[in-house]
Amino acid sequence: MSMKRAIIFSGGQLHPDFVQQIQEDDLIIGADRGALFLIEHGIHPHVAVGDFDSLTNREHDLENIKANSDQLIVYDSVEKDWSDTEAAFEIAMERHIREILILGALGTRFDHTLANVQLLVRAVQHQVNCSIMDMNNYISLTSTQAVIENRGFPYISLLPITSEVTGINLTGFQYPLEHATLRMGQSRGISNHLINEEGTVSIEGGLLLIIQSRD
Repeated sequence: MSMKRAIIFSGGQLHPDFVQQIQEDDLIIGADRGALFLIEHGIHPHVAVGDFDSLTNREHDLENIKANSDQLIVYDSVEKDWSDTEAAFEIAMERHIREILILGALGTRFDHTLANVQLLVRAVQHQVNCSIMDMNNYISLTSTQAVIENRGFPYISLLPITSEVTGINLTGFQYPLEHATLRMGQSRGISNHLINEEGTVSIEGGLLLIIQSRD
């Protein structure tokens, strides 16, 4: 089966509605507790990966994951070099997937949240379309141009992930920009809005986070 997209369920904040994001030909990867979440919601992951240290009843839950996944990869929690989400990301990259959606990558652990957001940089470097979504945010990254669709998140914020982002042009937004520059530490790009069903962000230099959000 040819798979064009990978959908990763990580171990952060997950919601039952997330299973509705799964499409027929997706490569479904459960990272740590995300694998158990999938199985508990009737989804059979193609790959379950992680050290599984977040499982409440590790031995029992791991047997359940093993029995209901096509492939189980268990890493040692001390010896591994990757987070569970990064390990899942690497599996998608190794299979030459060109689009990745990560769910459950945001949560109470800000260190994990920030590390997961930085995976978007790796994706851009390999020309992979990658995004992170939870119930309140849809996060993507561009180094060139992006079309922003109305996904039901009213606020759209632009934040540089490099020291500066130059040549920013916005079309279809309430507050347009033309040949603008945003630098780290500035809040000028916070809380914009689409005026149509989609808008366009283009930049000439740097890496720009695009965060669609709601309260």
